[in-house]
Amino acid sequence: MPLDFRDIAIVGGGCYGSFYASQLLRARARGKVAFRRLLIVDRNPECQAARELAPTDFSHRIQDWTDFFDDWLGNEAGAGDAIVPSPLMPHLMYQWIVRRAQARWPGRQIRTTPVDTEARTPYDMLAPDGIRYVSHADWLCPTHCIEPALCPATRAPRTWEMSDTLAELSRRMSRSATMAGPAVLRCRHRAFGVGMFDADEVLAADALVAGAGNQGVPVRILVGTVSSCHGAIGLLELGEMVAGGSILQGGPEPPMGRPGIDSTLPGGHQE
Repeated sequence: MPLDFRDIAIVGGGCYGSFYASQLLRARARGKVAFRRLLIVDRNPECQAARELAPTDFSHRIQDWTDFFDDWLGNEAGAGDAIVPSPLMPHLMYQWIVRRAQARWPGRQIRTTPVDTEARTPYDMLAPDGIRYVSHADWLCPTHCIEPALCPATRAPRTWEMSDTLAELSRRMSRSATMAGPAVLRCRHRAFGVGMFDADEVLAADALVAGAGNQGVPVRILVGTVSSCHGAIGLLELGEMVAGGSILQGGPEPPMGRPGIDSTLPGGHQE
């Protein structure tokens, strides 16, 4: 039985996105996956995907990544949908969750706090924007590695899992602050060298933040987009919920949709 998806959103239509799209089309032709649509998200109408793929093979969303996810995750996305990230993209899912929190609790203090606690991985870097980038590899990984149980770089069993590392980091941070989660979006290999995470995971992470924030007390939530070996980690800090400054617990969820352009004309490049 093939893996069955509804829509698969690919971040970027450049060298990575066009490769991932080609691999998924090949996998479908061989009966390994099924999907309704490939959505290639790129603001440039003349990207590599546009030049190399048939217009009938994908639906082009000519939008900035931020605008696309505000629209798609807030309206269209649901069960059966998946997201193929780009290695070069910023921490888009964390940014979307922050915007959701800001819309949900207007007037409440909401900020990104630097993840200043080390993850204790071989590669562990805090970026200027407060996001911590981590990796269990201190070597150059093979291009499009699917992170199998036997590491192709060390030729030894892979003894690490980044989602476990994130959970352990959250436990250590909870010793000095009230923590919830963590919210983990795990990119897993699905077919023909293409990794993705489900849109439902992003929506569940947003629901986790809503549940933690609706308690009304200050809380921090780690949000990580990770594979087995690598990850980007953001720390969302919610201040105390004051009367009149935000919606009450159980209140309506904020709308996040924005109109965009959905075209089956050749795609764009944002990688």
